[in-house]
Amino acid sequence: MTWRMRGLAAGGVLAAAVTVSVVAAATEAEDHAADEIRRYRQMLEDGNPAELMEMKGEALWREARGPKGASLEACDLGLGPGVVAGAYAQLPRFFADTGRVQDTESRLVSCMVALQGFASAEATRDWYRPGSDLEALVTYVATQSKGAPIRVPVSHPEEARLLAAGGELFFRRSGPLDFSCATCHSQDQRRIRLQDLPNFLNPADARASMVTWPAYRVSQSAVWTMERRLIDCVRQMRWPEPAFGSEAIVALQVWLQHQGEGGELQSPGIKR
Repeated sequence: MTWRMRGLAAGGVLAAAVTVSVVAAATEAEDHAADEIRRYRQMLEDGNPAELMEMKGEALWREARGPKGASLEACDLGLGPGVVAGAYAQLPRFFADTGRVQDTESRLVSCMVALQGFASAEATRDWYRPGSDLEALVTYVATQSKGAPIRVPVSHPEEARLLAAGGELFFRRSGPLDFSCATCHSQDQRRIRLQDLPNFLNPADARASMVTWPAYRVSQSAVWTMERRLIDCVRQMRWPEPAFGSEAIVALQVWLQHQGEGGELQSPGIKR
């Protein structure tokens, strides 16, 4: 080997060593940041800010409001009028009075229209704003299922249809980025921007994720529901943004909840 070849070989080894060192340092920095985020979450668990939303939601549930001056205490969330305990764990589900499969948000809107006399547009106005009435109501309803196992019914033909549609949507690649939900959520131990990405094809991962929604998002300083999270995911994939309460979003929720079957709800959780 000539001196020139020996020099090139040595340079290649040095470059490889530097690359390995840089990658190791970056990985160590990411792991440290992730550890700090986990510690921060643990600190918040004793006083989760989402508890304020739960309190607001309970007050809204019991308050006489709207043109009819009625509360939501007679709202049927699937287990009978006024039954809140355990209801979130079995949503979305089919409702005969609307002829649709509904998630928690869309069912609450139906109750606000039927019982309180709100127009649908009024009931959903500002749903995306931090601290909105709808997010507070969903948070309250969800916390009443704490400890209950996820048991989303799929026996009705419409429930079965949305379960199949949700699975198709999860794997469908589309948009300018050619993304699908599965792009980020079908492999173990994936991460993006220090956020661990649950693998929804892994039952343990699916349960661990689904039992903590709604959740207080530290990065947003706000409580987000699962529907809000999914709409934002669709936006980030550069797909056309779905309407609030759209059947596509409900279908995805049916599929995701089904993947998390049996997980005991611990909402509200804490997310990055």
